[in-house]
Amino acid sequence: MRTAKRARGVLVSALAALGLVLTTATAPASAADLPYAGSTGVGVHNAYEKTKFPYLADALDSGAAMLELDVWTNFFGSSWRVSHDNPFGNDNNCENATTPAQLRTKARNQNLAGCLADIRSWHDAHPGHRPVILKLELKDGFAANLGRGPAALDSLLNSTLGDSLYRPGRLAAGHPDLDTAARAGAWPARSAMAGKFLVELIPGTLEEGNSSDKLWTDREYAEHLRALAAAGRLDQAAAFPAVHRAEPGDPRTRYADASLRPWFVVFDGDAGSYASGSIDTAWYDRNHYLLIATDAHGVAPAIDSVRPTETQARDRVALLAARHATIASSDWYPLPAVLATVLPRG
Repeated sequence: MRTAKRARGVLVSALAALGLVLTTATAPASAADLPYAGSTGVGVHNAYEKTKFPYLADALDSGAAMLELDVWTNFFGSSWRVSHDNPFGNDNNCENATTPAQLRTKARNQNLAGCLADIRSWHDAHPGHRPVILKLELKDGFAANLGRGPAALDSLLNSTLGDSLYRPGRLAAGHPDLDTAARAGAWPARSAMAGKFLVELIPGTLEEGNSSDKLWTDREYAEHLRALAAAGRLDQAAAFPAVHRAEPGDPRTRYADASLRPWFVVFDGDAGSYASGSIDTAWYDRNHYLLIATDAHGVAPAIDSVRPTETQARDRVALLAARHATIASSDWYPLPAVLATVLPRG
């Protein structure tokens, strides 16, 4: 018996040295056992850039829990364009693959429909994949007058991603709005989110800097959700608007129309602000709101935004998980083991 105990002690010590011992007896057996709103994953900023991933399929293969795309709607052109700073054309790793066999075989620099086709083809090849947030930054906002408004985005998302979407209507089922549903704990377990994409929308940099633009993406899509719900058609909605930028208290008070506030359950802001202690991030966790913490590398003390050591990146994700983030986002594309990390939130 003493020999068996000594052997177990040696094994535990060895595992501890490798960081493999569970910290509590009640720790989940796997990431799938966690509630979706009770977990923390890792996101990649601007995952459509070819310098990060040769093809969008590579970004999807990376294990990341969130992938960001920049989308342009205005200026010239007849489609939703995907690029960082070119509003007139497409500059990205999307190839418009309509079957899994076409992934990594076609010309890149496609529009948003082409990116979504890649995502759907990848999904078809990996039907039980981890849940993935698709974060769309609408660089210059919606352009409903050009046929690129909230309803048109829903139509595009529904026609391409279809049943792989986790929709606002799914969360709100049986509840009057998204806020009530989230606070009631209506988010499913991660295991029930397998094979699903959740689309997050944030206002873009150009939109937020345009003094003549009085209707930003967040408010415009929230108004769209409210109208669909009133008409009994919330099931048609394909995306979740996010309250952009970190603020103390409930940031939804910025919306003068209080009837819009219950349609926001996703919040997106600077990781440094969330980690500083000046914001009660536990409030987001208690209410089961999703909290996207961007520029995770910038939290003091700052680490490299692309190639920190794996230990530095893992420690940063753990810190933000303790600060109740749902996603810790940076440009850590060279670190797939870090991108695949899922931790208990809080």
